[in-house]
Amino acid sequence: MAQGKNAFYAQSGGVSAVINASACGLIQAARAHSDKIANVYAGRHGIIGALTEDLIDTSQDSDEAIAGLRHTPSGAFGSCRYKLKGLQESRAEYERLIEVFKAHDIGYFFYNGGGDSADTCHKISQLSENMGFPIQAIHVPKTVDNDLPITDTCPGFGSVAKYIAVSTREASYDVRSMARTSTKVFVLEVMGRHAGWIAAAGGLAADQHNKIPIVVLFPEVDFDKQRFLARVKENV
Repeated sequence: MAQGKNAFYAQSGGVSAVINASACGLIQAARAHSDKIANVYAGRHGIIGALTEDLIDTSQDSDEAIAGLRHTPSGAFGSCRYKLKGLQESRAEYERLIEVFKAHDIGYFFYNGGGDSADTCHKISQLSENMGFPIQAIHVPKTVDNDLPITDTCPGFGSVAKYIAVSTREASYDVRSMARTSTKVFVLEVMGRHAGWIAAAGGLAADQHNKIPIVVLFPEVDFDKQRFLARVKENV
């Protein structure tokens, strides 16, 4: 890869409390190694920004503004839920991406998202190689579900784990205060798709000393209705 190429960065999927911190680290690292990466362009609203050539020139932002991303919630550059299909089905879109990357001398592609974003990186890497304009495509993990393969902990999971643990504890105290004459069971449904990491975080709120029992159901474990009801009755 020739030195001095530009980089393209985009955010994808549901934003987390720390996705902008990942953007901050990436842009700061690029600035510290300007002999490798000349400039970072951010796509407005994820990959759509590349398809429509709607790019944000981050070189126009001061070092202070970039550092401020570490404490900025939501997605600073705009995110999207736009999944590119297979190379054969969406070849025109992939070729459009390469066309835009060529126009802006982009040799590095950083996609900050979940599993679909990682798949997009892989496909762009393959196609760009075939088209004679190789792109170094790098996936920046981001998903509160914490379910990306070969990734120990996804940035974003820690923040949602804390949120769920605190919310579960607070809801439990509310239920306990009314349990004698009113609600005795409170159901809290959390995200996670097919992974139980977030559900497990709710278990952190369990407090036997203050009599706050919690039953956690995991998507990885088959639901046993009778066993579940028995556990609930034990704790009511």
